[in-house]
Amino acid sequence: MAIIYGVDSEKKVTPLMVRDAMLECFYQAHCEDSSISGDEKVNKDYCVQLVKKAFDDAEANFEKPTKQDIMKAIGKLQEFSKNFRDPEIIEKHATEIMKLVEKL
Repeated sequence: MAIIYGVDSEKKVTPLMVRDAMLECFYQAHCEDSSISGDEKVNKDYCVQLVKKAFDDAEANFEKPTKQDIMKAIGKLQEFSKNFRDPEIIEKHATEIMKLVEKL
């Protein structure tokens, strides 16, 4: 069984599941061990806002994403992440999410 950011990639995958996996991925990469706040909920909320902004910047629908919306948002998140993370790490995370996107 291959679980990718909380999603079982061997079962049917929906766009909302991929969006939620993106949220979890981004949280793990940017907020989980950060100094944003000592409060996990504050950190999660911050990451949700960053991912929502990526969807907005990509003119994509966060609430009812399509495969195209998700792909555009991934690009925006990769751009954002370049300021904070090593390119190899960004590529690793994007590749994991793309495995889910390919199942859509």
